[in-house]
Amino acid sequence: MPPLVINLRQASDSRDIVHRAVQTLAEGKLVVFPTETVYSVAASVQHPDAVDRVCAAKGRSQGDPLSLAVKSYDDALDYAPCLAAAGTSMRAAGRLARRCWPGPVTLVVPYASEDSSTPASLIEHCDERVRTAISPEGRIGIRVPAHPLIHEVLRMLAGPLVLTSVNRSGQPPAVDGKAAAESLKQYVELVLDDGACHYGQPSTVVAADGNGWKRLREGVVPETALKRLSNMLVLVVCTGNTCRSPMAEAILKKLLAEQMKCAISELEERGVQVSSAGVAAAPGSPASPEAVEIVGEMGGDITGHGSQPLVDKLANDADLILTLTNVHRDAILRTWPQLETKTKTLRSDGGDIGDPIGAPLEVYRKCAAQIEQALQQRLDEIVSQIS
Repeated sequence: MPPLVINLRQASDSRDIVHRAVQTLAEGKLVVFPTETVYSVAASVQHPDAVDRVCAAKGRSQGDPLSLAVKSYDDALDYAPCLAAAGTSMRAAGRLARRCWPGPVTLVVPYASEDSSTPASLIEHCDERVRTAISPEGRIGIRVPAHPLIHEVLRMLAGPLVLTSVNRSGQPPAVDGKAAAESLKQYVELVLDDGACHYGQPSTVVAADGNGWKRLREGVVPETALKRLSNMLVLVVCTGNTCRSPMAEAILKKLLAEQMKCAISELEERGVQVSSAGVAAAPGSPASPEAVEIVGEMGGDITGHGSQPLVDKLANDADLILTLTNVHRDAILRTWPQLETKTKTLRSDGGDIGDPIGAPLEVYRKCAAQIEQALQQRLDEIVSQIS
C-alpha cells in the first residue's frame, strides 16, 4: 500500500499533521520528514522493529550507523554527555553543538564520557538492536534538525528519532517532496512534503574525540566556519559597550597574543576569539574617544569598534563571560541563570571596575590599568580552556 503523502504547503492546520506524525511514529511506523538539508526517513528509538525497517529501506549493512535526532542541545546531553563534560578535550565538540544546533551539522562523538562524574548515556537503555543500528562502535552521530515540523514532532514524542536521508545507500538523497515520496514508498507509512529543502545538500558530519575534531563529510557548513565555531569565545560585558568592555577586549587580545607568542590577527587560528558587548548597548555605537586614545597608547586600535547588545545567542555561545561589575553579572544571570558557572567578574577578587565615562583622560588611563591587572590574573585560566 502506498504511503499517505501530505503537502504541508496546502495544509490548513499544521497541528493536525504533527499529531498524525507523532501517532504514526508511536505505532512503530516510518515517516519521511523534510529537513533544512535533505528529506529524511525516521523511526522512534522505542520501536526496534521500525529501526530495523529503516536499515532495510536504506539497504545498509551492520557497521554503517544511523543518526539520532533530538530536539535540543540539552536533550543531546542525555545521549552524548561528553559534550558537556568539564575539563576534557571534548570542549570543541561541545562548542560546535551549542553553536550549530538546530542546524545542518551532525556530530559523531563517543556516547560514554571519560569523566566519572558525568551521567551515563541513555543509549545504554536502548534495545540492543537499536544500539547496534546507531552505535556499533561506541560512537553516536547526533543532530538537532532545524525544520520546524520535525522539531514539533520531537517535542511531543517520547524519546528521540533514528534519522537518515531518504535514498538507498550509495544513491543521492531526495531534496524535494516528490522524490522523497517515490524513493522508499514501500517501507514508509507517511510522507510529509514541503517542496524543495532549504539547502538541498546533506548535513556536514564532524567526528570529535579526545584528539580533537575532523570533518568526515562535506556538507552545508564549510570547514572554515567549523574552525571558527569550535574556538573558545571570551566575552567581556559592561553597560553600553563603548568604554570599559572595548578597552578590555583590546587589552585581552594583546595579553593573549603575548602569552601565545603570536600576532593578534592570529588568535583565531590559535583557537580563541575575544569579543565585547553591553547589557544596555545600542548597536553600532563607536568607542568613546578617550577609550580609543588609551588603547592607542597601549599599542591597540579600536577605531573600528561598533557596540553590540548582549543577546541570547551571543550569551549562550560564549565560553567565558567577564563582567566589569557585579551589577552586570547579576543582570546577566537574571536573564540567563543557566550561565552562572561561566559568568564571572573580570576582577578575580569579585570587585568592580568603575565606569570612566565623562571623566578626564587620566581616569580612563587608571581604568585601563585596572583592567589589565585584572586580566593578567585571569590569563592562565583563559589559556587553559583553549582547545
